[in-house]
Amino acid sequence: MDRITFARSLRQAQTPAEAKLWKALRNGQLDGLKFRRQHDISLYVVDFACEALKLVVELDGGVHRDEAQVVKDLHRQQDLEQMGWAVLRFENAQVTGRMGEVLEAIRAYARGVRG
Repeated sequence: MDRITFARSLRQAQTPAEAKLWKALRNGQLDGLKFRRQHDISLYVVDFACEALKLVVELDGGVHRDEAQVVKDLHRQQDLEQMGWAVLRFENAQVTGRMGEVLEAIRAYARGVRG
């Protein structure tokens, strides 16, 4: 399966946390920032990306606590950062329980970039 088909399948099978965050980010609802979900960047499909900020937002569920997955996520993040992208990571529980804090962290990052 190519990355575009894979990204489409991820969009159709999003987690509850991804659906909740997407509802807050879509259509420029967060300060006019345009985000894409399950966006293809080089070798990776990231959860959310704002090209204007070169920002990736990743949501981590329980599988991301596995030691091998932690190492894989770190390498992936380093690759994205070497390509000029910043990566913000949030636990699914943060999105479902403290959405305001997640959105404020994204806004704070955007303010830092925009000046």
